Amino acid sequence: MSDAYDRDNPDLNPCLSCGACCVQYRVSFYWGECDDAGGCVPAALTEQLTPHRRAMRGTLVPPVRCVALTGEVTKHIGCSIYDQRPSPCREFSVWEEDGTPNPRCTQARARIGLPELAPIHANASDDERRVN
Repeated sequence: MSDAYDRDNPDLNPCLSCGACCVQYRVSFYWGECDDAGGCVPAALTEQLTPHRRAMRGTLVPPVRCVALTGEVTKHIGCSIYDQRPSPCREFSVWEEDGTPNPRCTQARARIGLPELAPIHANASDDERRVN
């Protein structure tokens, strides 16, 4: 479901006016995802967590804010490395496969004062997926 909405259209992508996950969760991943190991995540934006794990800078200790997050949370945000983002970011979906809101997304949104997203249908049209 992570690609069930248009990532560039603020009317269809609730992430463009949220950013809750980027200011709530640690983003840790296998070190091989970094560009200095043959992957695509810019190593300069990460820090070593363990010998085999890296984390995005800004996500290890509170207050959390991923170094790649741009813009103002709850207004208009983006990811400066969207096409190079690590696997936890690629795998984090706003909605579950059945169209219900992801509980971790709901929890992160609540922490910054945003309401839970409405469920969508997996086969919904663009108009049905619009978040008001």
